[in-house]
Amino acid sequence: MKTEGKHRQTLWYVLVFAAVVAADQGLKSWVAGHIPLNAGPGDQIPLVPGFMHLTYIQNRGAAFGMLQGGRWFFLALLAMFCVLAVWALATNRLQRPAERWLAVLAMAGAVGNGIDRALHGYVVDMFELEFMEFAVFNIADFVINVSCIAFVLLVLLSRDRESSEA
Repeated sequence: MKTEGKHRQTLWYVLVFAAVVAADQGLKSWVAGHIPLNAGPGDQIPLVPGFMHLTYIQNRGAAFGMLQGGRWFFLALLAMFCVLAVWALATNRLQRPAERWLAVLAMAGAVGNGIDRALHGYVVDMFELEFMEFAVFNIADFVINVSCIAFVLLVLLSRDRESSEA
């Protein structure tokens, strides 16, 4: 029975992982086919007027365009991260459900951007905030950042709780 529950949980991890990657890749493909590269205001598609619109840029670097041209470095980093995440999940290094889910989500986002880097040499970004100067980002970026921030908060808050109980 315990093995059956573990298999069911693994299936959920795989399904959510696949859904995040599919949503990311699907939207990137749609944007690349429907919005001109480096679109001006007339070609951008409003999502929430005054807040965010869709545009199309190709990012050959990391967040905020840093480390331009680091395609192979980022792909190697992705491979190492995926091996580490799968190992941590398979060996129960991450025991709490939230830790496990956050690792799955971070890996899904990383793979979404990794597919772009492997196939095109750049990452397709499309969400642009209108109310402030900020990086243009995609679904994978959002998932990576939210899951990593949540993971850090989870670890920090659990350590605070453990030290106050001790």
